Amino acid sequence: MSQKTWAQKPKSDDYKVHISRTSEKITIDGKLDENLWKQAEKAKNFYQVFPADTSYAQTKTEAMLAYDDKFLYVAAICYDSLPGDYVIQSLKRDFSYPVSDAFVVILDPFEDKTNGFAFSINPYGVQREGLLANGGGGGVSTDWDNLWYSEVTRTPGAWYVEMAIPFTSLRFKEGIKQWGINFGRNDLKRNESSTWFPVPRIFNIATLNFTGKLLWDEAPKKPKYNISLIPYTSGGINQDYKKYNGPKEIYSLGIDAKVAVTSSLNLDLTVNPDFAQVEVDRQQVNLTRFSLFYPEKRLFFIENSDLFAQFGFRQIRPFFSRKIGLYQSPVDLQLKNIPIWAGARLSGKINKKWRVGLMDMQTGSDTSLRINSQNYLVAAFQRQMFKASNLAFILVNRQQTNVIDSNEDRYNRVVGLDYNLLSGNNKWTGKFFVHQSLTPGVAVDMNSNANATFLIYNTNKYFFIWNHEYVGKNYKAQTGFVPHTEWVDASKPNQKIFTMSYYRLEPEMGYRWFPKIKKITKHINSIKFDIYNDTYFDSSLKKVTDLLVKPNIIVSFQNSAEFRFELNHQYTWLMFPQFVLPNINKGLEGGVYNYSFLSTGFTTNKRKKFNANIYATYGEFYNGRRHSSGIDLSYRLQPFGIITLNYSRDDLRFAPPLNTTTINLLGLKAELSFTRSMFFTAYMQYNTQTENTNVNCRFQWRFRPMSDFFIVYSDNYDPRFNIKNRAVIVKGVYWLNL
Repeated sequence: MSQKTWAQKPKSDDYKVHISRTSEKITIDGKLDENLWKQAEKAKNFYQVFPADTSYAQTKTEAMLAYDDKFLYVAAICYDSLPGDYVIQSLKRDFSYPVSDAFVVILDPFEDKTNGFAFSINPYGVQREGLLANGGGGGVSTDWDNLWYSEVTRTPGAWYVEMAIPFTSLRFKEGIKQWGINFGRNDLKRNESSTWFPVPRIFNIATLNFTGKLLWDEAPKKPKYNISLIPYTSGGINQDYKKYNGPKEIYSLGIDAKVAVTSSLNLDLTVNPDFAQVEVDRQQVNLTRFSLFYPEKRLFFIENSDLFAQFGFRQIRPFFSRKIGLYQSPVDLQLKNIPIWAGARLSGKINKKWRVGLMDMQTGSDTSLRINSQNYLVAAFQRQMFKASNLAFILVNRQQTNVIDSNEDRYNRVVGLDYNLLSGNNKWTGKFFVHQSLTPGVAVDMNSNANATFLIYNTNKYFFIWNHEYVGKNYKAQTGFVPHTEWVDASKPNQKIFTMSYYRLEPEMGYRWFPKIKKITKHINSIKFDIYNDTYFDSSLKKVTDLLVKPNIIVSFQNSAEFRFELNHQYTWLMFPQFVLPNINKGLEGGVYNYSFLSTGFTTNKRKKFNANIYATYGEFYNGRRHSSGIDLSYRLQPFGIITLNYSRDDLRFAPPLNTTTINLLGLKAELSFTRSMFFTAYMQYNTQTENTNVNCRFQWRFRPMSDFFIVYSDNYDPRFNIKNRAVIVKGVYWLNL
């Protein structure tokens, strides 16, 4: 087969596939015995993405499409010429694509290179669907679930895919006869990843800048009715053993609704939502003096969540949906639910250029936690600029709805403007934003402002990153996540919190080497050299408060193993005495700390049933020393489940009078898939830093598409394994399409 280099960049006009209406009845059985599949145009000659991106794929794949009034149909023939088992993680929905044999179709209905959909399936017929945001470079968000149908059949020489994706599950604009599209294939037995439209190996295969054209013979039309009702009921028992008040009955009834206002604009409604089936957060060791970030997992907040959550940066978020209806105890760090009475969200595309999101949520009060009723309003608007960039505006308003004695907490508002840059060739990406908070009694000036610039230049060999941030000490995003402005003075009663403005400069540069010497390429795919700098200043830009310099090297092997090595030098200025860690007899004194440490890690071949990630850190830590190590072990009971064991240990030795501290974190998780519709997950976490042991078990039965029955059991124990609280909850969810 011919070779193609990226000096000969492929064009969308070179990659077209036509789709035609069919009147033939299609049975989704994976057999591809309908006449239309024999006549349909084939997308073939897939191009290799890994281990190289300079030739056609060795493994052949062919994809075909058709449609009728209700469904977009996708079929594929995934040829398989090598003997041996497929690489399958489990039979559970939303598997990890990079470590599974799979086929995927990527859709960009507006061809705006910004947002899209991905539907994947593995050789055992397990589904995976997700949303693409910000050009798709960050991959697929599988938190989004929706209704579609698929089946697979397997033969000695190939496996066959048949999908039926309802138009009610897609968001598109009527009258458009051209969509963006790509297909992908993982053949991990051959250790090869490929796509129909070529994608450079330095980018994610779901990147929407690299799509061909899907040409419709007629523009698809909005379904006549597109309304889904999703009622639920749940009940159970919860007991707090510390309060000795006996078991407390839990029961709840509520409903969600999805209404397609147009084919591209969706209205979500919820009354008394319940999140009892949400998977427990994985505990983390925190060796910093700032709060850790945990992702949103509640389904109501997922669809089009990027429209609200994309503003700012990971550590400067004007809106973070976990602040609605969830409260984290500062004592035991356990999450507690605050009742959400009702909510509505209108989100989607108005046309090819404009995207809108409006959300309003009303929460109840909790007298035991001294939390008042609140209304949360978020409005976001996004306008596409140039080929794939966009300009976006956000308003976040938290308003207290039962005002009591003090008026200092009546409301908190943030307004912001973000420009998201994405060049047509994907080499330039970036963000520029300015946000202003509005809080009673706080002046509107630079102290209540946040702004930043972020720019990446990325090529096959070189990459350069620049980041600047400024956050004022009075920038209050109470429905967001901004941890770095707060300082705790451990010498004051109740560890008084102070705020301070800061600047951050974060440059990074690196070089990738893809060797071409046969003796090297037999084992090594690439080597990345990188140097990273992260510096925080006070508001005068004269005083450095934190500094990290980190040169590192990453060696990626052909078999998917990876070796990492980095040298870290850190400078920390503690403005006040700090209790940076638990179990020490006094706080670290205020002042300057310079310390250096080495970190290394090795990940084994991810395609093997048994694989491991081993890592270690050794060196200085503030005025003492740190020796940290950990291991993540995983074993696939293919295809029925996966068992993982995570263990980390941090030994911290300080200069007198501080004592030695050892932090252990142990996690054991078993994910078992009895069938493609029946799953059991058990998770145990033991964390000496939070002095908590958590056990969480969840049984899920998907008795019909998108309809589930859950049984959730959870326990929390203190260090002596005395029970702190226990809960058993049963929940049923039914998805009804009208």
